[in-house]
Amino acid sequence: MFLEQSRKGEPKTGWIEVIAGSMFSGKTEELIRRLRRAEFAKQKVEIFKPSVDIRYSDEEVVSHNSTSIRSTPVESSSQILLLADNVDVVGIDEAQFFDMGITDVCVKLANQGVRVIAAGLDMDFMGRPFGPMPALFAVAEYVTKVHAVCVRCGDLAQFSFRKSANNKIVVLGEKDIYEPLCRKCYLEVSPK
Repeated sequence: MFLEQSRKGEPKTGWIEVIAGSMFSGKTEELIRRLRRAEFAKQKVEIFKPSVDIRYSDEEVVSHNSTSIRSTPVESSSQILLLADNVDVVGIDEAQFFDMGITDVCVKLANQGVRVIAAGLDMDFMGRPFGPMPALFAVAEYVTKVHAVCVRCGDLAQFSFRKSANNKIVVLGEKDIYEPLCRKCYLEVSPK
């Protein structure tokens, strides 16, 4: 149950929700679902994504299932504070690609009474915590871990295995580059 305003004239309560998991686990789909519900409730919603993420669209957050919602691409987390004026809900997609300041931005917005919903990969392709995600988990009131299905054995998948030899941390791609794997299958194919 999410509180808007407990009594007339009292400031509304803000909070932080984080949706995390591997690639193809439904993070963006869940983010869009929550944001659409807020819009349906006539709340003022702003959605942001890192400007580096142009896989499907320059100005929309798009899930792998082609569900989309309009968004504002930003270069840095500090721009979110400047652009999120007089809103009820802020959505942030691909939070792992933002600078470490994204955590402070989310806290400031929540302290101002804004509901903040951030979605992102919890681990990089090497199975390590990804960017600011651990810090976001720590300050969030609600954390939702979603899972994909392992493409090799059908178990729950929590790893985003990169099929190419590229060692850069940020490599945008889809099923041509990544596949979701369970721990057992990930350990079998990952470099030791």
